Amino acid sequence: MGSDKQSAGLLDSLKMERVRTILTYTHPYPHEHSRHAIIAVVVGCLFFISSDNMHTLIEKLDNNIKWWSMYACLLGFFYFFSSPFIGKTIKPSYSNFSRWYIAWILVAAVYHLPSFQSMGVDMRMNLSLFLTIYLSSILFLLLFHIIFLGLWYVGLVSRVAGRRPEISTILQNCAVISVACCVFYSHCGNRAILGQRPLERRNSSWFSFWKKEERNTLLAKFLRMNELKDQVCLSWFAPVGSASDYPLLSKWVIYGELGGGSGGSSDEISPIYSLWATFIGLYIANYVVERSTGWALTHPVSVEEYDKMKNKQMKPDFLDMVPWYSGTSADLFKTVFDLLVSVTVFVGRFDMRMMQAAMNKFEDGGKHGDCFYDHFSEKEDLWFDFMADTGDGGNSSYSVARLLAQPFIRVTTDDSSFTLPRGDVLLIGGDLAYPNPSAFTYERRLFRPFEYALQPPPWYKKDLIARNKPEVPCGVSELKQYEGPQCFIIPGNHDWFDGLHTFMRYICHKSWLGGWFMPQKKSYFALQLPKRWWVFGLDLALHCDIDVYQFKFFAELLKEKVGEHDSVIIMTHEPNWLVDWYFDEVSGKNVKHLIFDYLKGRCKLRMAGDLHYYMRHSFVPSDGPVHVQHLLVNGCGGAFLHPTHVFSNFNKFYGTTYETKAAYPSFEDSSRIALGNILKFRKKNWQFDFIGGIIYFVLVFSMFPQCKLDHLLRDDSFSGHLRSFFGTVWNAFMYVLEHSYVSLAGVLLLLIVAITFVPSKLSRKKRVIIGMLHVSAHLASALILMMLLELGVETCIRHKLLATSGYHTLYQWYRSVESEHFPDPTGLRARIEQWTFGLYPACIKYLMAAFDIPEVMAVSRSNICKNGFQSLSRGGAVIYYASVFLYFWVFSTPVVSLVFGSYLYICINWLHIHFDEAFSSLRIANYKSFTRFHITPEGDLEVYTLAVDKVPKEWKLDPDWDGEPKQAQQMSHLRKFPSKWSAAIAQQDPLNTVRIIDHFVIQQTEKPDSVACNGSVAH
Repeated sequence: MGSDKQSAGLLDSLKMERVRTILTYTHPYPHEHSRHAIIAVVVGCLFFISSDNMHTLIEKLDNNIKWWSMYACLLGFFYFFSSPFIGKTIKPSYSNFSRWYIAWILVAAVYHLPSFQSMGVDMRMNLSLFLTIYLSSILFLLLFHIIFLGLWYVGLVSRVAGRRPEISTILQNCAVISVACCVFYSHCGNRAILGQRPLERRNSSWFSFWKKEERNTLLAKFLRMNELKDQVCLSWFAPVGSASDYPLLSKWVIYGELGGGSGGSSDEISPIYSLWATFIGLYIANYVVERSTGWALTHPVSVEEYDKMKNKQMKPDFLDMVPWYSGTSADLFKTVFDLLVSVTVFVGRFDMRMMQAAMNKFEDGGKHGDCFYDHFSEKEDLWFDFMADTGDGGNSSYSVARLLAQPFIRVTTDDSSFTLPRGDVLLIGGDLAYPNPSAFTYERRLFRPFEYALQPPPWYKKDLIARNKPEVPCGVSELKQYEGPQCFIIPGNHDWFDGLHTFMRYICHKSWLGGWFMPQKKSYFALQLPKRWWVFGLDLALHCDIDVYQFKFFAELLKEKVGEHDSVIIMTHEPNWLVDWYFDEVSGKNVKHLIFDYLKGRCKLRMAGDLHYYMRHSFVPSDGPVHVQHLLVNGCGGAFLHPTHVFSNFNKFYGTTYETKAAYPSFEDSSRIALGNILKFRKKNWQFDFIGGIIYFVLVFSMFPQCKLDHLLRDDSFSGHLRSFFGTVWNAFMYVLEHSYVSLAGVLLLLIVAITFVPSKLSRKKRVIIGMLHVSAHLASALILMMLLELGVETCIRHKLLATSGYHTLYQWYRSVESEHFPDPTGLRARIEQWTFGLYPACIKYLMAAFDIPEVMAVSRSNICKNGFQSLSRGGAVIYYASVFLYFWVFSTPVVSLVFGSYLYICINWLHIHFDEAFSSLRIANYKSFTRFHITPEGDLEVYTLAVDKVPKEWKLDPDWDGEPKQAQQMSHLRKFPSKWSAAIAQQDPLNTVRIIDHFVIQQTEKPDSVACNGSVAH
């Protein structure tokens, strides 16, 4: 320890902050050499590719439109398959897998096609050379790292050397080295340079090719780039010398080939080998210097600069919006399972609300028990907030929570300015976390954003259970004295998927949601507010109605506590006035009974979530009774957006006529947003590939192979080709219906699913028609893709590009040309094969076999067409269908997403069905809002709905929050800047973009000194 301190002091005194040693090791060294190597390789590729004369390139192009059409089709499908992953990080794992997958099978397909060799690029040679160098580099570097770790173990190198390198770093470096060698070989070859020694070559000027009279014209320089390339190959990347110059290495090198087609080997070391050895040596030298001697070649910054950089790079660990169409999400499968269990077990059999009622009586014995709260009733006025359907994407949930946490919000409209204080109470209308209730989703999707927005007290331990709620903070004797914000929550349908277990654990048995205190003990409650206002929070469970015990509680409360001229707000999770109208059903009979026969006109407002938009309907004055004056839906707390235009025709509830006063987003914007299903479905739901690709393959499984395609290739006219093509597709469709087993079973199963998928609000006949049209579109698309794939393979077979050599074509070809282009007179390859017991050539053989998939598919296809399926063994048939699936999956996944997205768009905009499915697919985090209420000293209720049109995607540490002095044991709601994160771009921060989208006033029923008319004043 003493030596470390001395070294640190010496370095500080010398002010050597930018070059630090491991003796003062305070942060990891950025061992990212491959990034710089990639840049160098890309620059080299561009230089060599541009070096050819453009006129020569044009002359080399193959004029056969057939091949270029095939290239366009192939690259087009591969582009559409990979487009969702362009510009994204390597996480999640499926995205990273898709990148490697697409690169693998694209290279395997392209190297079998013509025209690249005519442009000076031998794909087959480059691919085989890349695989050989890549495998050799991996083995060599792994051996080096093992030896280096051994030296660290015996204490010969520094302690930092024991940090194991990332395997991905080794693989990436090896890939870069291999690509660089292949680029060099493509343009410079492996020719030995005879008659010149290294000194002579070094003295030769590679600028001499320019003629004096041409040096001043850019065009002349461009036209003679090919000569510049040759000079670069000779002067910069020439072999290091003759093997006789290095006697100790003469048996461990690869030699260059002789020029002029004379064959044989020279005494010159291969330039490819020299380049590979140089890169490997640079990697080893850099790694050894950093890890053992401590001098970082990458020049890490000082500790102070690193700490500043670390703070700037700090970002919240928010989860993305839930991928509802993911075929790889375990959460979604668990959600389906929990829903089936809940519907089967809990609905009509076991109800947690019944247990709560029993515990309520057991604990208190009082008439109203743990569900009645009146500690706000004596206030002069009160601000409170309402939101619902949070716990989806972290960005959207935190945006709303950040607004809720602010001490006040200033909003300016066209004609006035408002300062809205933070609500003393936060009401949350259910669906706290998606897609299912669990410890993970509640903690990461609900609690995490709210804790970032308003931190819990310093002494609070979130893992502990609140034994005797309300557990008021220290210094507060009773709940009425606590002046901080409080929170009351009702569960939604997603919270009931596990029988309300997670809700009870995290809401009813914990005391804090971030900085909001939760005195609530049960899943339903009644709040007595100032000026004779009440809030009833009802728990509808999965029945969409309150149970008998809940009904009894609220009925007795209305009879004994609620005055004749009091006003009541009913909060439920589901807006049954809209849902019942949409599905033409009747639900909530107990709620209706409570409103009609017990409230008797005292219900001024019903508010709910569940539908993820904002919409308000107000009654139209008439002679009949008005049971509910205003209907408000605000489910924009963080979940994906729902369409508003589907519900634009609603106007009747409980016999009263209503009119739409506000909708957010507007009906026009909602209809326009739905267009994203056609354009963005796969970009938003690329994990749907797993399901869609398998479905399409099953639909055409029995159609492979198509052996009789001669008529498609005989027609000369384009229209003749089209007629023949679609005629063959129709014949394949008839074959599915008449002779197929697997494909027919897939079609029937998909038809059943498609009909079931159509909402039940339509008649059975319409559901069948829509389902059949939907399946027909998918089946036609799958058959067309199958025919395109088969036609491409047949074309390659006819032109002797496939099915010519059998299995292991690439390896056999490479072994035949290896000795010619890479002479080995000393027998180095034979010695390596002997020392590795044959594993080295075997690894290369099977690694190359992975890129022979088109050949395997074509050979198997030819055998089947000639001799039938009985000519293949069971393993051969599995290999054939696997090779077909690898390519058919790439072709089918973009198309299945396009067809399904188009189906959703047509249904939502033309038929007004699938409002949930069509917008959950878009995973829209924007259009978020909450509603803020104010009970004035006069007893009126002011209602403000605040919204943020666009949610930030990038966040940074809020400098105001970070710079504000923090006092020990200080409650976060007392801080001026309570939220930890602000938008990375200030103009996009919710505090700067929030606006009022709806404002109205609900007047008290009857004031003590005068009589006032029921109604509202809108602004």
